[in-house]
Amino acid sequence: MDEKMPPRRRTVDLTSGPIPRTLLLFALPVLGSNVLQSLNGSINAVWVGRFLGESALAATSNANLVLFLILGTVFGIGMAATILVAQSVGARDLPEARRIVGTSATFFFLVSVVFAVCGWIWVDAILNTLGTPPDALPLARSYLRIIFVAVPMMNLLSFVMTVLRGAGDSRTPFFFMALAVVLDIVLNPLLIRGIGPFPELGIAGSATSTLIGQTVSVIAILVVLYARKHPLRIAGADLALLRPDPTLLRIVVFKGVPMGLQMIVISAAALTVMGIVNSYGSQVAAAYGIAAQLWTYIQMPALAIGAAVSSMAAQNVGAGRWDRIGRIAASGVGFNLVLTGALVALLFFFDRPVLGLFLSGDSTAIDIAAYINKAASWSFILFGITIVLFATVRATGAVMPPLIILVISVLVVRTGFAYFMRGVIGEEALWWSFPAGSITSLVLAAAYYRFGHWRTMHMIEDRPAAGEPPDTGLGIPRQRANMAPETPNG
Repeated sequence: MDEKMPPRRRTVDLTSGPIPRTLLLFALPVLGSNVLQSLNGSINAVWVGRFLGESALAATSNANLVLFLILGTVFGIGMAATILVAQSVGARDLPEARRIVGTSATFFFLVSVVFAVCGWIWVDAILNTLGTPPDALPLARSYLRIIFVAVPMMNLLSFVMTVLRGAGDSRTPFFFMALAVVLDIVLNPLLIRGIGPFPELGIAGSATSTLIGQTVSVIAILVVLYARKHPLRIAGADLALLRPDPTLLRIVVFKGVPMGLQMIVISAAALTVMGIVNSYGSQVAAAYGIAAQLWTYIQMPALAIGAAVSSMAAQNVGAGRWDRIGRIAASGVGFNLVLTGALVALLFFFDRPVLGLFLSGDSTAIDIAAYINKAASWSFILFGITIVLFATVRATGAVMPPLIILVISVLVVRTGFAYFMRGVIGEEALWWSFPAGSITSLVLAAAYYRFGHWRTMHMIEDRPAAGEPPDTGLGIPRQRANMAPETPNG
């Protein structure tokens, strides 16, 4: 069988069929993976807090902030590789897809090893820079050193899962994410307390359970992919593809870094707002912290839909199916309005029972948190639309405009509103800064989607832009070259 036209059972074709149904079925496992990851963090925090106390919980919080920054740094590189793989799969060019996987996997793993080694060596300097409380410092050191050992496996698992999503498979990543999470949750108390045959490791046991879960899961997913002879596996003569191709590597890095910086920008804004919130005292800080936890779940549908839109749009770009791109974006926006809107509505009507899970019923912080939710939670519907539009345009390689828009809307508008409007409306400026930032980002994203030149951009120069005939040398049926380009308004 021609390798450029893989069997449908091995790769999922996102370039044909009904768009809404295909997009929803693709997004649901991604959403499930996101929920599992969040539950994993929450349950592990419960184990640490109950067994080891507040100092240990503070230690893991500081360590997880470091981990988030590390994962954010390499996130963009993985996303760039995923988009390139999706374009190649859409173009039915599996040799090109394997070249991308080989170069990206080697670079991704080597960068992860560098982070792990440097983190292990300079763990004290990192924690001191964060201002880790003295009583939590020894615990954070023990926890973070093992987490640094786990970083290569964590990043490799993340890379394999994102590549599979680029190839149109979101179900396999879900199953192996579930495996990693279940192992982590089950082993956490056993290794912390030394239950049964397991050694008592204290806080190091929590990190070790993460290391074991991630390692077992990444080995298992690779074994399954090779056993199934997945068309993107690197084997035999293709092992030479693990030597990074300088041209491909340059594309992955230069396209990936701006996407990684988007996470850094959002984190920087969150830390800035948190610093202002802390100045209003512990009750306001507690209320905001609980509201922010709930917002994490509210944003999950939009993030899952955005990931699905990005993979689906990239495959269609690779296939030259520009007539479908606007409908993919419209479907993504529609699903976001329904799913995120439903979660916001549930929180609006049942906020107090939910908040009561975190605080006692007579706590003043509940009243504050309820007000924060009513003022700010609806804005995440708007930001969800922005995520979908960003996912659509970056499928062509347009990565700098979304970064610039986030800098303006999140760093400048949101944090600026929160800081400078305090003198006018007091602490409410903090909560209304979220709608201000979300409205700004949506207006700018919609303007770029409508009037920007993202349809003329390329991740790889021989990919067809809107209105250009696909290169039939990539194995795309020639009749697609006659399809009318999509109009600028999608």
